[in-house]
Amino acid sequence: MAYYVYVLKSLKDGNYYIGSTSDVTARLNYHNAARQRSTKNRIPLILIYSESCSDKKSALLREKQIKAYKCGNAFIKLINGV
Repeated sequence: MAYYVYVLKSLKDGNYYIGSTSDVTARLNYHNAARQRSTKNRIPLILIYSESCSDKKSALLREKQIKAYKCGNAFIKLINGV
């Protein structure tokens, strides 16, 4: 089963949210329905990046890696597709 790492951007405050899931579309809808506590006050959110991983463990490791360089040069290159 494929897992994905994704980055959302809040249109309200411009901040980013990084997560992982097996269904990106369903997860985005979950966030925008204000069901996720950490993002419910920041909706609407848009998907700006997603990346496929082979399994849940590798997706969680990649999520942790992206969070470690959030808003740094590596993060900006990632979301800009460089």
